[in-house]
Amino acid sequence: MLWAALLPETGLSESQRTDAVRAHAVWCLQFTPRVSVAEPASDCPAVVMEVEASARLFGGKRQLVERIKAQATELGVAQLSWAPTSLAALALARAGRSNGFAKPLQALLDELPLTVLGAVAAHEATLARLGCQNLGQVRALPRGGLSRRFDKELLAALDRAYGLRAEAHTWVELPDTFSARLELMSRVELAPALLFGARRLLLQLCAWLSARRSGVTACTLRWCHDVMRSKTAGDGGWLTIRTAEPTRNLEHLSRLLAEHLAQVELQAPVGDLQLEADEVQPLQEQSRSLLSDAREDGESLALVLERIAARLGSERVLRPVTAEDHRPEWMCHWQPAPDKRPHRLARPLDHPQPTFILPQPLRLALRDSRPLYQGPLQLLAGPHRIEFGWWDRVGERPGESNDPSAPGAGTHRRVARDYWVALSEHAGVLWIFQTRLADEQSAWFLHGIFA
Repeated sequence: MLWAALLPETGLSESQRTDAVRAHAVWCLQFTPRVSVAEPASDCPAVVMEVEASARLFGGKRQLVERIKAQATELGVAQLSWAPTSLAALALARAGRSNGFAKPLQALLDELPLTVLGAVAAHEATLARLGCQNLGQVRALPRGGLSRRFDKELLAALDRAYGLRAEAHTWVELPDTFSARLELMSRVELAPALLFGARRLLLQLCAWLSARRSGVTACTLRWCHDVMRSKTAGDGGWLTIRTAEPTRNLEHLSRLLAEHLAQVELQAPVGDLQLEADEVQPLQEQSRSLLSDAREDGESLALVLERIAARLGSERVLRPVTAEDHRPEWMCHWQPAPDKRPHRLARPLDHPQPTFILPQPLRLALRDSRPLYQGPLQLLAGPHRIEFGWWDRVGERPGESNDPSAPGAGTHRRVARDYWVALSEHAGVLWIFQTRLADEQSAWFLHGIFA
């Protein structure tokens, strides 16, 4: 078996230690469901997890161990140790050792002091008077005498650590919702400096999402001001970051949060942070190619646009969105790039469409009832009749004024046109139409150019 033990940082208060152990346990659940808190009632609790069964899922033991090591340091884990049993991993972690496979397990544990196991440390004074300074000397004592003089938990703990007795654990359950709190080591006065602590919370969030096979589209970071703040500063503040699609990408969420924090001015020093997942959606896993692709490591356009919009403002980063409309002027409209409002895609057209559309149709001159544009036009294909929009009133589309007094308000945008593909000797292939409304004088217009 492959067990890992994680010890939180030293010098923490009781509440900070409790939060750290809880955070480590939730973070471990992304690797395996077999996560437990070892000796929770002691002054030095730890999180242990069994990852033997999950090794193949993460590409083997070596890759899994390297991944856990890389993230554990950033999470604030003081000591990470490995061993064949959970109590052996815990004992090695408390002794400051990491590799429980360097030598036979018995040889490694025999060298460790009495304080590494809670059941043995409880009798440290008595055992020291008997001349015992390490676990090996305790095991050398007669078992009958140990069982009569000390409680049964001492021998049971030793047997479980050495792999002589089966271990029993109470597994940590994955919470249905995510809310993590972090008490900062020192007061922070500048909002961008909150990212260091907030990144630890994001690391926990991404691990929780990974365990749930989900992604987040909205999460809220809250901060509490120091108790010595001024009366006008308030209790704290908050900000919500949103993504266009579900994600659990730590780097993207960190960069997005950094852009938002750069625009925040704290009213007082901050002592506590809290991160909550507001909107969580199932994340559809993508099949990876057998061959490595360098593009997989790159950042997608959607993620880049979200980060730019967070910096410049969503109203300054727009993207075109197609609509189910036959009128060329309104087949496309613009909306903020991170906006998640649903839209209907236009159906495939069975007639030619120009590459460029003029902002406003250009009225053409006529000669003998034939349209002119840099010379006479030769009609190549058509007509394609569009009769649409009798229900569409100005001001009913996104970005348009609904003010009844606005120019054009109260009118319909009905069109009745015959479109033709025309050829100009000098201008190339054009897209023109002839109006057909009863209340309009029949005229020809240039509307698009084929590239």
